Amino acid sequence: MLELGQLNCFIVVAEELSFRRAAARLHMTQPPLSRQIQMLEHQVGVKLLDRSTRSVTLTAAGRAFLAEARQLLELAANATSNAQRIAAGELGNLTFSFVSCAIYHYLPTLIDRMQQLHPQIAIHLREMPSMFQFNALRLRQVDMGIVRVAPLPEGIAGRQLLKEPFVLAIPSGHPLAHQPELTLSCLHHQPFINYEVTSWRPFHDMINLTLSRHGVEPKYVHSIGSTVAILSLVNGGLGLALVPARSADIRFDKVVFRTLPELKDLYSELLLVWHQENDNPLLQPLLDTLYDSVQQAIHERHPQMTVAAN
Repeated sequence: MLELGQLNCFIVVAEELSFRRAAARLHMTQPPLSRQIQMLEHQVGVKLLDRSTRSVTLTAAGRAFLAEARQLLELAANATSNAQRIAAGELGNLTFSFVSCAIYHYLPTLIDRMQQLHPQIAIHLREMPSMFQFNALRLRQVDMGIVRVAPLPEGIAGRQLLKEPFVLAIPSGHPLAHQPELTLSCLHHQPFINYEVTSWRPFHDMINLTLSRHGVEPKYVHSIGSTVAILSLVNGGLGLALVPARSADIRFDKVVFRTLPELKDLYSELLLVWHQENDNPLLQPLLDTLYDSVQQAIHERHPQMTVAAN
């Protein structure tokens, strides 16, 4: 096994073509320097230097080996530097997941800001539903994410970004879209699209509980696993739905959004999440950057929403 110290000794001798000058440059005496070169030649299996009492020259094998030795030392130096920078959170890779409708208008701004503040970090993006992100965090497939689900599973830490109310999404051609005032009772016996229980149980259960508390029994026509998909069905006139208020950022030509007084206690939390045992040194600085950037972007676009305090 070649040793980096031996390679360095050989390079200095090859550059100086003198054991005396090389030893002085390396701050060592000549005998141990000679032993290092002998051990290196033994490892390589060929003679690298021709020595005489008056001169030192490189053999043909030595000249070829010198170029490779320099590359090896450069690679080792780069590897050491990169490892130190990664450990210091100055270099590396970070994977960020998100629910699309949660940061629909903000994603380009957020990524641009993170890359401006951390230009040496490669940021990889993955769009996925909130419930799927938790498993990805456990498996270290994702370092941090933005989700809409609370409470959080065991092992997952989070910071609240905002709380937003639910609103009623109505097909623009539906009679309710043109009424000046609406209450939750307007959903009674109306075709209703809810969140699918497997992938969106928190929303599914919260909505059902709210409807039940107010004695409202809609006609459930579809259950589906994403807000965008739900709104696409509303846009097609297939039913009404309750969705987080900021879903209105996703433009559908035939969807009208209305607030309902009974929904004041039905809200969605937007959370920045990560696994508590994630040891990626890039995580904390990127968490801080993303947290501040999201809150600033939300406040600028939706100042009426409840933004989490620092």
